Amino acid sequence: MQDKKLLHITNGDDLTQKITEMKLPGDLITWREMLCEGPASQDVGDAEFLKLRRKFLKENYGIAKHDYHEKFVSELEKLAIINNYDEIVLWFEFDLFSHMNMLAVIAFLLQNKKNDPVSLVCSRKLEGEEEMIPLSELSEERLEKHYEQRIPLTDDDVSTAELIWELYCGKNPKRLPAEIKKSTNFEYLASSIRAHIERFPSAKTGLNTLEINVLKLINRHEITTLHQLLGYALKYQGYYGYVDVQMQRVIDKLRDFYTVSDDRIRLNEDGEKALSGSKNFYQRLKDNEFYGGVRKYDFLYDPDSHDLLKL
Repeated sequence: MQDKKLLHITNGDDLTQKITEMKLPGDLITWREMLCEGPASQDVGDAEFLKLRRKFLKENYGIAKHDYHEKFVSELEKLAIINNYDEIVLWFEFDLFSHMNMLAVIAFLLQNKKNDPVSLVCSRKLEGEEEMIPLSELSEERLEKHYEQRIPLTDDDVSTAELIWELYCGKNPKRLPAEIKKSTNFEYLASSIRAHIERFPSAKTGLNTLEINVLKLINRHEITTLHQLLGYALKYQGYYGYVDVQMQRVIDKLRDFYTVSDDRIRLNEDGEKALSGSKNFYQRLKDNEFYGGVRKYDFLYDPDSHDLLKL
């Protein structure tokens, strides 16, 4: 019997290296983007999409055009021309960072008329495991077990992923909360959507969940340096999956809410007011940041109803 022709799409170089070392059969594509942040348009890889992403990544992370082409566009071009696989295996984590990339991958496959069966390897807890560990940090034996128990995605799953990507890149994120209630084979999709919705500024404070969490960490722990604060913020961020450079931007934006002394980082008066919810800092924090198709500060998150409010 002829072996199945497989294509593996991973969410990073570390995981690609692991799969290479495991000598799994099939071709490999590495998806190197961070689509949970910055503007994005629905047609993945077209001229508008690339223009938006290059500008955002250059201005905020210093990523040059040729580096973006080498790391991302070249892989996208390879993915566009290869065809006729028996199965496409997606290797993506449980967090928002990874899920937004995964949704874009699925959208790109559909936009390029690739209707091959798709399955998902995700960093969920398997039987006998106590916690979720990133796929790239698993032993070969445990990663092999995740691969063997990969989840086939149905047509409904793929359609749901396509819709959520469309909503993320659209102008009306108020439609996203309804998607949390849908039942799919994406075990952590609802948690990722919820995490995204809570990135919009709170109607009460003007800060979002990630920003408030940083203030909580400063308040609860004896943190002495900004480097230590970054470590705490990365470790205790929940379902976001932000990498160090992303989280550093969050911390930098909050510099008016804490003081750094020789012995400890402490909340100042505004930091305490933000944390208690006694003052709204929307106007001070407002900037031109985008999430997909909308400006972050064009919507408010209502912590009571868990809905989004259009300004």
